[in-house]
Amino acid sequence: MNKLLVTIEEQLFEVALDVMHWNGTAVTVLVDGVPLSVQVPPPNHSVANIDWMIVNGRPYEIVFDEQLRWIKTYSGLHNLEVRDLEAAVARPRSRDGRVKAPIPGLVTQVLVQAGETVMAGQPLLVLEAMKMENEIRSPRGGVVTAVHVSTNQSVLRDEVLAEIG
Repeated sequence: MNKLLVTIEEQLFEVALDVMHWNGTAVTVLVDGVPLSVQVPPPNHSVANIDWMIVNGRPYEIVFDEQLRWIKTYSGLHNLEVRDLEAAVARPRSRDGRVKAPIPGLVTQVLVQAGETVMAGQPLLVLEAMKMENEIRSPRGGVVTAVHVSTNQSVLRDEVLAEIG
């Protein structure tokens, strides 16, 4: 089962699909735990050629950007981000000790404070997205020079969370 976190215009959806059970015309997809029957063009079409899909018997006209950066529907053009939840989270690199949010979410715990010495790989805070908790770890050893977030604060992708000197 493939699990994806799909963000459309800052709204998060957890999507699970089992491509092994695709029967050539439709697949059952779980979106935030709700099963949907989705019919799409055959898999030999490129992503850019998908111009329709049928969800629970209802047709939709749809166009995806080949790099999956946007989606165009009847209601307009929408920003899109797709992240494989089964792949390791890649922390955005800053090279200067800044620790950035790898995904948008809610800070549920701040585990360090300014002035504290940390080791590489030590958890700094916990970021929740789609009911999944992600530990954000220190990229290197050093002293925490700043913590820019607090508990229950929403953050955007690439927002600076803390700084390690």
